[in-house]
Amino acid sequence: MNFKKRINDPAVGFQMGPMVDIMFILLIHFMAATIFAQWENKLGIKVPTADSRTESYRERGEVIINIDEAGVVTINSQEMSMERLASILKQVQEVFVEQPVIIRADERTRHKDVIKVLDLCARVDVTNVAFAVIKPEDRAD
Repeated sequence: MNFKKRINDPAVGFQMGPMVDIMFILLIHFMAATIFAQWENKLGIKVPTADSRTESYRERGEVIINIDEAGVVTINSQEMSMERLASILKQVQEVFVEQPVIIRADERTRHKDVIKVLDLCARVDVTNVAFAVIKPEDRAD
């Protein structure tokens, strides 16, 4: 009996097929991420400027509440009533206790519309609330 294995396999080189598959998956991932980022930031809102703002980075799962100048509240380009917004924030708060909530109000939004959203956040025990602003030199009017 000959127990000697006859291995005559040449060395496996670089495989291009799997690399192309990975590149396509990454491309699809970044395209989807870009689309979702545009949905959550309602276009057409001009946030106010502030000299003393601190640079913050996006956190996973943060809730962005947009308030336009007419006082319409939107999340992910969907208009929300105050009752619907309260139920969403309450569900998020129950699952993720320190979930960040960012309020993007237009610079011409009435103060009472922003206070309504802040009051609603306080009612459902959201404690991590921030406002979106930009530096004056970053403003591209």
